Amino acid sequence: MAQKIHTLEPFFSPKSIAIIGASAKEGKIGNVIFSNFVRSFRGKIYPINQHEEQIFGVKCFKSIKEIKEEIDAAVIAIPALAVPKALAECGQKKVKAVTIISAGFKEIGNEKLEAELEKVMKQYTQTKVIGPNCLGVFDSKSGVDMLFLPNERLGRPKQGTTSFISQSGALGSAILDWDAMKGYGINKFISYGNAAEISETELLDYLGQDESTKVIVAYFEGIHNGKKFFETLKRICETKPVIVLKGGISEKGALAVKSHTASMAGNHEVFLAALKQCNAIIAESMEEVFDFARVLTTEPAPKGKRVQIITDGGGYGVLATDALSKEGMEFAEMSEARKETIRKACPNYAVVKNPIDLTGDANNERYKIAVEQAMQDENVDAILTILLFQLPSLDEKIVEDMQKISATKTKPMLFISAGGIFSEKQRQRMEAGGDSTFQSPFDAAKALKTLVQYYSIKEARKKAVEKPATQKNPEKAKPEKPAKAHTAKKPKAKPAKKSKKK
Repeated sequence: MAQKIHTLEPFFSPKSIAIIGASAKEGKIGNVIFSNFVRSFRGKIYPINQHEEQIFGVKCFKSIKEIKEEIDAAVIAIPALAVPKALAECGQKKVKAVTIISAGFKEIGNEKLEAELEKVMKQYTQTKVIGPNCLGVFDSKSGVDMLFLPNERLGRPKQGTTSFISQSGALGSAILDWDAMKGYGINKFISYGNAAEISETELLDYLGQDESTKVIVAYFEGIHNGKKFFETLKRICETKPVIVLKGGISEKGALAVKSHTASMAGNHEVFLAALKQCNAIIAESMEEVFDFARVLTTEPAPKGKRVQIITDGGGYGVLATDALSKEGMEFAEMSEARKETIRKACPNYAVVKNPIDLTGDANNERYKIAVEQAMQDENVDAILTILLFQLPSLDEKIVEDMQKISATKTKPMLFISAGGIFSEKQRQRMEAGGDSTFQSPFDAAKALKTLVQYYSIKEARKKAVEKPATQKNPEKAKPEKPAKAHTAKKPKAKPAKKSKKK
């Protein structure tokens, strides 16, 4: 039986797309968007422009209705007043997915024009709409790229497994650019703006079902249908992590939200409480968004919260201890046999406890043995390894040595590396190889805590679902005992006494 295709799939993997407002003029939004599709899209492209015969050698059409072939998706990037007509033509053409980039609707107080837009949407229900006033959709696999910001100014991330939903195009573009610079991967990105039809709830539902999305990150300013949203969020959090960054947490911020995307920010405390009930992961900054997403996509599930610290600098070991303590993590106690193996590889002044301090003359071999022993020790649930690359005794090959261990790791292993140009270069090499690296012990500890909490909740939920029937039977039997005692009591004899009187 063929798997049912989600109604939002045409936004992300269309076989054909029309760019309404495509332009040959450099600097125009329609020019950038069309250039993106010419460069990266794997399907058929149809530029729509009333004044051009062709753009970049591709035949131009005056209206989408002139195209004889079926069109799966369309992008509208024209002045706001012309958008309702263009959308109606897409509806008549039976286009499945339309993204409206154009701004100038209720976000600037133009409620009448947005109402006109919504009237068209109700008329053509088979056509789904994202926007208006948005950055659109980016899919690293299919080559869909509606972002109207040029490549030389906004980097496009490589393919990955994290998908982003952002009500704000500006914040979303910053996330993408940062993602590309850091070398992190992305799967899908959606900026949905005013959400005249498709809101955060439908997008969450889609990404929840999308097999190529392993982690969902979302930036919300306001929620359009609270009950439906939280029901959807709770369901999705049962199968994959959802990291939420919330805007409009202050009184002034809430007012800014209203003028930005015409949304109501709502009560921040109530919203956060509801997120926690759904088991969503709450991030307080963009840095946390990246930190949490990385560990959730690269690290295996921890069995507990016992952490072993390995360092070549005592001071950093102390900071890491403080950081883990602050986050409520526990400190592993490795077996004596494994600690003895590490001692034999180290000078007598090395400290083999927790933290393990390999000291300032640590070399590759010491690190390899210490990390391998911690990885194999059943008393260790996670490893926090501090690599200070400034030491002349450390060979650059340490990166490859750690990555070999990491390739077969059975528990989370996070790295901390701080320093200048040389250290940053080595840290980036580790990141490129799929390791989770941090510059601060406090950031690493918080990310590790998030990872542990997520899997702890997931495991508890799994056990509750798989609870054996033998454990359930005694609970079912409990109400039966008082029921038997009740039938033996005298109240049943009362009707009989009354009948005698009669």
